[in-house]
Amino acid sequence: MKATGIVRRIDDLGRVVIPKEIRRTMKIREGSPLEIYTDHEGEVIFKKYSPIGELSSFASQYAETVHKTCKMAVIICDRDTVIACAGVSKKDYLEKPISDSAERIIEGRALYQFQNGSEQYTVTRDGAGDMYIRCAMPILTEGDVIGCVISAASASKPDAEPISPELEAKLVQTAANFLGKQLET
Repeated sequence: MKATGIVRRIDDLGRVVIPKEIRRTMKIREGSPLEIYTDHEGEVIFKKYSPIGELSSFASQYAETVHKTCKMAVIICDRDTVIACAGVSKKDYLEKPISDSAERIIEGRALYQFQNGSEQYTVTRDGAGDMYIRCAMPILTEGDVIGCVISAASASKPDAEPISPELEAKLVQTAANFLGKQLET
């Protein structure tokens, strides 16, 4: 943990303002959920909360099943990082920050499908691996966007399509809807 040198006072309602620079750096938006931790030394720690992160082992099993059944690379992310993947290198993708393009797809709250001839969007910010987003569907729960299910394809093998684009879209939509419903229960 590092000190920022910023000091804030608690107001009469018990609130403290997180400085704009920290919110921007940590991608904390209005309405972002934060977990609050305390320790025995009197520290209070705010951590970004990822509802889909609680389902990471379940999401991982779901991604593995879809990959084994359809030979499709599946990546599941929250609003910031990849939390589960199958059919791609876990070392290259797991817990890596998602790309700005993936963030825009999530913010769009609608199905995205790659069109031949259009720009290929990378999954992660650093562009690790050679995979690009073929199809993506944001995960919605109780009206909030909490993540995204992505099917990815190799940029070096653009013609390798294991399934039809229509089936791929239905699988990604089903996975996103299913994971969203799991969080509502």
